[in-house]
This record gives sequence, structure tokens and C-alpha cells, in this order.
Amino acid sequence: MTPDDAIERAEDVGLDLVEVAPNSRPPVCRIMDYGKFKYEAQKKKKQSKGKSGGLKEVKLRPRTDDHDLHFKVHNARKFLMAGNKVKITLMYRGREMVHRELGYEKLKEVQGLLADISTVESHPRMEGRFLSTMLAPNAAGIAEIKKAELEAGKDSEAAEAATVETTPESTEAE
Repeated sequence: MTPDDAIERAEDVGLDLVEVAPNSRPPVCRIMDYGKFKYEAQKKKKQSKGKSGGLKEVKLRPRTDDHDLHFKVHNARKFLMAGNKVKITLMYRGREMVHRELGYEKLKEVQGLLADISTVESHPRMEGRFLSTMLAPNAAGIAEIKKAELEAGKDSEAAEAATVETTPESTEAE
């Protein structure tokens, strides 16, 4: 079909003539609503990106107590298990800047506690009065932990079933 005939057909239908394969001989064109095509392509592109590894932040202080530290590490662990990167930020105030080594030790401790499910993406570094490090989820470690949790869940279900089997005898006596 000649280009003029194709353009005329597209105008009759109220659509656009779009060149799909310009390098082929003869060039291939399609009659379509180009605006709708671009919109759907953009929408599909956004969907494909999805929620791929957001960034979560956990803030600490150099003198954060053990219980509070473990609580924050637990939250960081949840973020990593969900596939997010975690930025651990340690904030110094006032005279705490004199003892920066306490902050480095605290971050090393956090990295050690999360070593099974994370990899260090950036080592601790000072940015003004903030000391921060970045942890990325380790897919192999996370899969291993989820597998262990699944097996533990099956074991607890089996134990629960065993206790249920023994309890009907006591209820029959009543």
C-alpha cells in the first residue's frame, strides 16, 4: 500500500499511522492511537520497575544501650528481609565527636549482627557529625533464613498436632 493510501485510511478511522519497523523493506506501519500507545508503554515501564529495593534508615547514637541497639537491629533486619537497603546513621552531639572510635565500634557491632543477611555496600565514613554505612540485602542469606523459618514452622505444626491428639482423651473422661 502506498504511504498516501495508508495515511488516508488512518485519517478515515481517526487514528495515527505509526512506523513500526523502519529498517525493513518495505517499511512496516500500523494504524493506531499513538497517544494511547505511548501512555500504556509508560505505564508498563513504571509497573516493571515496581518496588525494587527502597532505602530505609536506622539512626543510632554512640551511647545507644544494648536493648535499644538490638531493637533497632531487629527493625533493620525486617527491612533487609523485605529487600530494602538499610542506611545505618550514627549521630554525634557536642563532645561525643571527641570519641569517634565509639561510633565506629557501634557500627561494626551492627554490621556483625546483620552479617548473615546483608553485605556492606559502603564502609563507615564521616559526613559532618554523622557516621554512616550502607547495607544491602544478601539474597542467599535471606533465602537460607526463610527456609529455616519454614522448616521450623513445619516442626511446630507437627508438635502442635501431637498435643492435639493427646488432649481428646482427657476431654472424653469429662
